[in-house]
Amino acid sequence: MKKSKVFLGIAAAGLALSLAACSGGRGGSDEGADAGGDIDKSAITVGVAMPTQQSERWIADGDNVKSALEDLGYKVDLQFANDEIATQVSQIENMIAKGAKALIVASIDGTTLTDVLQSAADQDIPVIAYDRLILGTENVDYYTTFDNYKVGVQQATSLLTGLGILDADGKETGAAGPFNVELFAGSPDDNNATFFWNGAMDTLQPYLDSKVLNVPSGQLDFEQAAILRWLPETAQERMENLLTIDGSAKIDGVLSPYDGLSIGIISALTSGGYSADALPVITGQDAEVGSVKSIIAGEQYSTIYKDTRELGKQAVSMVDAILTGEEVEVNDEETYDNEVKVVPSFLLESQIVTVDNYKEILIDGGYYTEDDLK
Repeated sequence: MKKSKVFLGIAAAGLALSLAACSGGRGGSDEGADAGGDIDKSAITVGVAMPTQQSERWIADGDNVKSALEDLGYKVDLQFANDEIATQVSQIENMIAKGAKALIVASIDGTTLTDVLQSAADQDIPVIAYDRLILGTENVDYYTTFDNYKVGVQQATSLLTGLGILDADGKETGAAGPFNVELFAGSPDDNNATFFWNGAMDTLQPYLDSKVLNVPSGQLDFEQAAILRWLPETAQERMENLLTIDGSAKIDGVLSPYDGLSIGIISALTSGGYSADALPVITGQDAEVGSVKSIIAGEQYSTIYKDTRELGKQAVSMVDAILTGEEVEVNDEETYDNEVKVVPSFLLESQIVTVDNYKEILIDGGYYTEDDLK
């Protein structure tokens, strides 16, 4: 089993870390490790397992990773599992059987891949967890994602800003409230969802304690707020139910951790009597086209932009480094404990997007064109 050095590198935002450390990583190509990177990449297949094609975000992720790997000369086996766990397991099994030399896996349920990843380990196939941490196994070599706790902080901060509790500089305005808010969380089988929730709740808790914020439903626990599989229709149903708990309570804001949920929440609110031009402050994540249009229209208040092009590049860089026997760049070796090991990780930065800055961030940054958002 080849060992690849790991050192603390440079984060996407340009934050330099000077400390270097070493940890074990599996090499999927003996030729690459022995020849110092001089390998025939056209003879190597990398398996890429994505969770679903029901979200434009994951389609873009899959395409970005595939394109970047092919640009380096690798063959790519890209599969989408349509949020079916058994399908994803079967797809990864097939990738291994067909001779994939490395795997990039965005899991549907991070707890369900132990056996299939043991099969990968038995054949010395390295595994990169992509954006969602794979849990309960030592057979995940690296993880690349965004600073998910910070994403939650950003979602809560944008909610507070939209409500007028904080100003544009993040300073308290003295607004006393109380403001009625309802809280949504992501899928309980996605490790990221708890990071988003914890970041958001740590930010909101002082305002809940001081009664500036009030949750009319009283549903303050992750388990109560969680939306399995991140399904918009489930979020819509829950929002409809929340409106019936205390129909007299005007909702001023909704913490939503994902744009798809935000769309379902907006549908429930508009069907429940809220006009499209007087909706609560609603957050989101992923800067999906539909939600950015909704922000421009004054419906959704904000989203969190995560440049998945950079995420894809980082995952591909990790795979390429392993297969060619080079150093693998990480910038976090403390945060992401998968219950068996702390997985060496590379965290990227995210940004709050509102109607005030979407052009600068999304259009000028080349993520979308003006025509995309018409």
